[in-house]
Amino acid sequence: MAQRGRCMWIDASAGASGDMLLGALLDAGAPLEAVTAAIAALGVEPIEIRPHAVRRHGLRATKADVHVHDTIVSRTLGDVLGLVSAAALPTAAGTFARDVFELLGTAEAAVHGEGRARIHLHEVGALDSLADVVGCAAALDALGLLEPRALVVVGPIALGSGSVEAAHGRLPVPVPGVLAILAGRGAPVLAGGDGELCTPTGAALLAALVGEWGNVPAMRIDAVGIGAGTADPEERANVLRVVLGTAPDRVSVPWRRDDLIELEATVDDLDPRLWPAVLDALVGAGAADAWLTPVVMRKGRPGSVVTALVAEEAVDAATRALFAQSTTLGVRLRPVVRRALPRDQVVVRVDGCEVRVKRGLLDGEVVTVQAEYSDAAAAAEHLGMPVRAVLERAASLARDAHHPEHETPKSEPESERGAPR
Repeated sequence: MAQRGRCMWIDASAGASGDMLLGALLDAGAPLEAVTAAIAALGVEPIEIRPHAVRRHGLRATKADVHVHDTIVSRTLGDVLGLVSAAALPTAAGTFARDVFELLGTAEAAVHGEGRARIHLHEVGALDSLADVVGCAAALDALGLLEPRALVVVGPIALGSGSVEAAHGRLPVPVPGVLAILAGRGAPVLAGGDGELCTPTGAALLAALVGEWGNVPAMRIDAVGIGAGTADPEERANVLRVVLGTAPDRVSVPWRRDDLIELEATVDDLDPRLWPAVLDALVGAGAADAWLTPVVMRKGRPGSVVTALVAEEAVDAATRALFAQSTTLGVRLRPVVRRALPRDQVVVRVDGCEVRVKRGLLDGEVVTVQAEYSDAAAAAEHLGMPVRAVLERAASLARDAHHPEHETPKSEPESERGAPR
């Protein structure tokens, strides 16, 4: 189906930070009221956003100053995600803000070699960064840029050079967290000048937002926004620009794109009775799906290839589970792209017995249904019916159940959904 959607190009050739992007979005027309309301919904210490006009190398720009009170609160990733989840934010804005902090927390954990639960976010958990991320999320949502059909293109990102003082002492620029975030998204980068030009928060915002990397896309320009950084160096205009517009007719797709990691190992010396426990451990560690493929090894020995699809943040946990539960000495990793249908879960009654059924939706229509086998087996035993008959009845009832827009669907963790079939 062809649709016109919102489009934005981000020029980060002078660097990127949370306040620069927020200033650019406000300059492009995002309502300040939406931003301040979203930040207030966090329920933390008082935060005030004060946008004002400045000049950077003769260019007019908007500087989004964030005014906060001194605080001694040190927040973990879980604390920050809890604040965002509990806030009454628009759905798309809340999801985007959580995605940004997930990227920040995962990068910090990888850089410091710690589990995510033990990471304190220091600078990125401070009030000004909470304001930047949630403020940008609200501004983007108000501008229609978090809609599924919106397209965001980001140009090469200037990182800077030299060193910077951080919570862990003096760090080289670009700081490790920025490199970890942008490497995970395959971002094009350049040095761009001296000093820290791209902050971790700026990197995470762009990485969570980008649809494509590159030059200005085809669009009708509706607005231009320029956000200023705090510094005003002599050698460059320290600004981030956004160009908002309407994309030409293009085909929208009714599925989402997931960037995943495929874990794989070949095993020929494991008791076959242990494989179900291995697969359960992988799913329990965060794998979206896990399966076995029989293979023939050298000298005709039978073996199995165990494979799991895992989000970036769960790779270490899934790798650990595979080493602990199987006899493999090595795990292969490769990036994969998954296209996944929207899905929901409904509960149907087969002769009075409740059975949960997962449904896949294409253009709002139910195209696939799969009853939970454990529910069907329990119902079959209670009713004295074949399991196959219960599965068929449940699937038929689920196809005729109300569309998810007309009822409250029961959400399910990604690790229980499995790969689209």
